[in-house]
Amino acid sequence: MTLKKYLSQFSKEQLISQILELDKKYKDVKAYYEFSINPDLSLKSKEVKFVLYDCFFPRRGYKLRLKDARKAISDFKKLGPTPEALVDVMLYYVECGVEYANTFGDIDEPFYNSIASMFADTGKLVQANDLEKTVKERVEKILGNCNGIGWGFEDEITDIYYNFFDLDKV
Repeated sequence: MTLKKYLSQFSKEQLISQILELDKKYKDVKAYYEFSINPDLSLKSKEVKFVLYDCFFPRRGYKLRLKDARKAISDFKKLGPTPEALVDVMLYYVECGVEYANTFGDIDEPFYNSIASMFADTGKLVQANDLEKTVKERVEKILGNCNGIGWGFEDEITDIYYNFFDLDKV
């Protein structure tokens, strides 16, 4: 039985009741409907950026939470933001990662891989939506802030830059 066929057996009131129950039980469903009702992208972007910054630079404690930061971006993506809004939060993740590396020094390989892969994913999204010019300054600042970061991170970020963001080859 398909979902559509299953749902067609219920009355409108029963469907509303089920949706309200899902809204109570699952925070992802609640977030989806809250955003659908009030689709304020700038406010939601600010909320996601706040979460991202707190994952890198927690107000309490010192634990880096890359998994939580990536989940915040994944959850934001599920809401269906514009490509510009998604690129904005993805670049913010990279900016926070580079700031973290510059603040705390030598980090481990999984950290650098996470930041670089987000930068590459951002680059793919930027290219697919012809947004190179809109992110040029931010990306060049990221590139400059990577100067001197070890473990091949600077080289990897530079390679990603030339593959996805270099306006001279566009």
